[in-house]
Formats: sequence, C-alpha cells, structure tokens
Amino acid sequence: MKRTPKKKLRITAIVEQANTLKEDPQFEGKPKEPSMEHDVLRALRQLGHEVTVLPVFDSIEPMVEGIEKNPPDLVFNLAEQFANDRRHDKNLAGLLEMMDIPFTGTGSAGLMLCRDKALCKQLLATWNVRVPDFWVFPLGRPLKIPRRLKFPLVVKPAYGDGSEGISNASLVKDDVEMKERVAMIHERFSQDVIAEEYVEGREIYVGVLGNDRLTVLPPYEVRFGKAQEESGPVLATYRVKWNKQYREKWNIEFGFADVERKVWARIADACRRSYRILQLCDYARVDLRVTPDERVYILEANPNPDITQGEEMAESARKAGVPYKQFIQKIVTHALARQTSPT
Repeated sequence: MKRTPKKKLRITAIVEQANTLKEDPQFEGKPKEPSMEHDVLRALRQLGHEVTVLPVFDSIEPMVEGIEKNPPDLVFNLAEQFANDRRHDKNLAGLLEMMDIPFTGTGSAGLMLCRDKALCKQLLATWNVRVPDFWVFPLGRPLKIPRRLKFPLVVKPAYGDGSEGISNASLVKDDVEMKERVAMIHERFSQDVIAEEYVEGREIYVGVLGNDRLTVLPPYEVRFGKAQEESGPVLATYRVKWNKQYREKWNIEFGFADVERKVWARIADACRRSYRILQLCDYARVDLRVTPDERVYILEANPNPDITQGEEMAESARKAGVPYKQFIQKIVTHALARQTSPT
C-alpha cells in the first residue's frame, strides 16, 4: 500500500559537512561559497516543508536517535560518505532501509553497483551497454598487465568520486607510466585501481529523473578548448572540475551539448538502460563519451549527483522547463511515490 503524500512534509536532511554546520547548524543563513546543502534546504523550506538537519560524521547514533525522536515523512539524503570513506554511502542508505524510513536517491544496492567502477562496467557490459575495456589492479597484489588492453589508458581510483585522483598524468601511454601511476594511487588512496582504455571523443553528462517513467534531461558537455596544445587536458581531471583558474588557462567550458537527433537517441537509450540496470532511483547523472564515429561509451553513473543550483544537473532540469524549486520537489515526489508502508 502506497504512503499517502502530503503537501507539507516533515523532512530531515542528512548532511556530512561539519564546517558548514559549525557556521549554521540548520543551513538557514547565506553560505560563504556555493553549497548544495544550503540550496536544497532553502528550496525545501520555500516549498513549505518543515526541514531539520542531521549531521553524519563517524557515528550513526546521532542520526538514528534524531530520526527515532522526531520521525520524518522523508529523509533527503545529502551524505555521500561516512567516516571519510565514500564506500560507506551504501551503508547509510541500508540503515535507512532497515529503519523503513523513506529517503531520496538511490538505495544501498544501486550505490554499491555504482561506487565500484569495475563492478559497474562489468554489469553494464553484461547487458550489452558499451563501456571502455578495463582492468583492475587490486591493492596489495602483484601488478600484472594484461596484453589485451590497448594504450593509452586512464588510470584512476576504483572507488573515487568527483575526479579524485585523476590528473593529466592519469592518461598513460606505456607500461612504465602505468606502473608508476598504479603505485601512486595504491599508496595515496589505499584502494584498488582501475585502468580503462581512453575513449577519444566528446565528454557528455546526462541527468535522468524518475523511477517508473524516466525523464532524460538535456545533455551537458565539457569542451576542452586547448586540448590539442602540448600538455593540454583531454580528461575531466580534478582541476578541470574544481579549479576555475585552470579552466580559464586551458579555455575549458561546461555547457549544453549540441547533439544530432540520431546520436541523441542512442545517448538517451544508453542512459535509460544504464539507469535501470544499476538500480538508480529518483535522480542520477550518467557520464559518457561519444566517439568521432558516433559510438556511445558509458564511463560511469553517479547516483545522488551534485544538485547545487546552477550546476549541471539543475541547469539541465531548468532547460527542460523545471525551475530549481520544482526540480527539488520532483525528487521529493519521486522518492515518496516509490515507498511502501510496512506490511
């Protein structure tokens, strides 16, 4: 039996940013810098919902106690890690599932499938979704390089997020460079490494909304303006994503992608299929590359992506005719619609 939706909801937001909480325990003031937490909670309050905030750092007790003391109609899950380990995001979702608390975003199964980049690609390939060929180098094991992989390769942490551990040096051209990069990631990040074949082409990000019925949002693209120059970036590295001055130096821009209709049909189909296969919920972003001969390769899927106002996902929704507040409300509505009451 479906839960009966209400116009005004008691919503508890789970967040992880201790520094922001110290400035404003309930995210009600104006942030010093753009903040997804502030934007989402401001939108929820403007929509008329009653919103409280629960921080999650390295202990689950405050979260459990807070939810049990004041049971919400919905949890808006804005936490992507626990105890500084992103691999635990699935466990936070699993805890909410065991407590039978409705929450936004992908559940524990989908988070597990997407966090492990190798598992994600293996599953997609099994269902005939095109992905780059790859290999995993487990932490603490001898380095064995398969001959079937073709250079250049992109070498990165297997459980990373937000382009952590990705730089221009991640694009390796031979065995020597790859061994050096794998060793560095093993040492610095203490996790497995994935090396995948570099796909030359356009890098495009596609947001998807919904559950039973999916809405594929207008595509966003990163344009590498000076990629042909010596040492020019051709990957969405950490600095490309998070350093404005670096983007200006190399004339790198993020903007809406102009895609031919037949290519867009392939992209949209690949994104819908990936969304279903990976058990994504409510909203997500799929990252992909389109080669010069118009083949679509899925790079990865991002459950619970950045939904800061003005960033890719929110901008794509706006272009599709969904202003920011309504975009946040759609996430809430989708989350509630898929929840069932206890039996």
